[in-house]
Amino acid sequence: MNLCRTACNIPLPWISIHPCMTLKHLILLFLITSLSSAEQRPNIVFCIADDWGWPHASSYHDPVVKTPHFDHIAKQGVLFQHAYVSSPSCTPSRNAILTGKYHWSLGQGANLWSHFPQGEHTFPRILERAGYHVGSYRKAFGPGKDAKPPAAGKIYKSPDHFFTSLPPNQPFCFWFGTSDPHRSYKKGSGINSGMNPKKVRVPPVLPNTPEIQSDICDYYFEVQRFDSQVGDLLKLLANNDLLKNTIVIMTSDHGWPFPRGKSNLYDLGTRVPLAIMWPNAIKHTNRTFTDFVSLTDIAPTLLEAANISPPAPMHGRSLLPILQSNQLSDPQNKRASVITGKERHTPCQESGSQSAPCRAIRTHQFLYIHNFKPNRWPAGAPVGEKRSNYADIDDSPTKSFILKHKDDSKYSQFYQLACAKRPQDELYDLSNDPHQINNIAHKPQFQNTLKTLKNQLFEKLTTTGDLRMTNHGDQYENWPYLGRTQQSNTIERNGMNEWSE
Repeated sequence: MNLCRTACNIPLPWISIHPCMTLKHLILLFLITSLSSAEQRPNIVFCIADDWGWPHASSYHDPVVKTPHFDHIAKQGVLFQHAYVSSPSCTPSRNAILTGKYHWSLGQGANLWSHFPQGEHTFPRILERAGYHVGSYRKAFGPGKDAKPPAAGKIYKSPDHFFTSLPPNQPFCFWFGTSDPHRSYKKGSGINSGMNPKKVRVPPVLPNTPEIQSDICDYYFEVQRFDSQVGDLLKLLANNDLLKNTIVIMTSDHGWPFPRGKSNLYDLGTRVPLAIMWPNAIKHTNRTFTDFVSLTDIAPTLLEAANISPPAPMHGRSLLPILQSNQLSDPQNKRASVITGKERHTPCQESGSQSAPCRAIRTHQFLYIHNFKPNRWPAGAPVGEKRSNYADIDDSPTKSFILKHKDDSKYSQFYQLACAKRPQDELYDLSNDPHQINNIAHKPQFQNTLKTLKNQLFEKLTTTGDLRMTNHGDQYENWPYLGRTQQSNTIERNGMNEWSE
């Protein structure tokens, strides 16, 4: 451990200084106190899936998918019912998690397949400067061109490699990322593993057909594989007596890779599972927290837990008071809403560099979405300049079914929901329409609600540096797209070169 660096970042508790103490004694006392404080600082393990959406975990009462290790974390800590990402797209969502800032404030970091935004601090690098041993496995930042050194710390070949490299008496931060449950899937893997497709709850924005039931089971199969890998990691921690003072977080970068999910601001795209445990500090366990949280909250939470003041500004707020309380909500600092947004996912408009930008505010009663360019295709153009058709939707049996039957009166509504152009304003009454299907923005009785939510959203966007609020929004579309210009769902699963979206 670098004692000087560590000591300078840990507040020294009040001590009684004897008048006979020499400078040498004071320095020694300072170092000993700092080392003791370092040993008390929590370890951190951050586990993040790729494309895992809410409510697909047994803790959320999904009848098919089994997630025993996510359930264990929730029972030993806190389960969050309303956790939302900044963006339903990999790179900007992960940028927001790493920095604690909304992705629209991160320049080109607001887009998929971009450079990591220069000059931005990430919570792993801040922890490293404060004396933490930091590393990552497989997918952390990305896809795109990572920072140097990497934004989430040195990339290790396996969790074992990371933990065997741990210096004694030094706290650690380990980012554990996978490519599950990102497409593509082995067709039939879910049903062949024993899942009953008839029990799958197909959301009403998708056709309830055997093909789509099976596709969802294949997705569940990879969710379960991620859960199993987290279980192996928990066992590794337990075998090394590291669990008690370790914060374990398990979540995802955005919603599932199905039409109207990933790359959309509906709940299917932005709402994610989240569970946090910390045996040494969470005394009131097995709680379900119902207030809104944003994954921009992760960075300030972990920095506060490590007794580090976050660099200003971070848009997220620390969840530490929630974790250490015994409440089911946060009456002192209740969050009444959460905001999300999307810039360019893939270059799939008629002009490849364009996007279908949108922002949203979600309350318990309403979801309001503002589409800045309603003349553009929300899921990509029917025939893109550089991409395949409707390229913001991952290729899949579900997508193929919807496109094949788009002119069939029985199924045409699903094509409209997934692919058709959308008006500038969308408003959904969640008490009557939890799946966000019926847009009521045009109804006279909801005009005051729409105006209020729009003003709240725009005010928050302005204060958090959104270029769309200053007539400079087209700058997001001028930054280069670093990925392939041809639709591909092939994944190089080594965490270094993620040819996936």
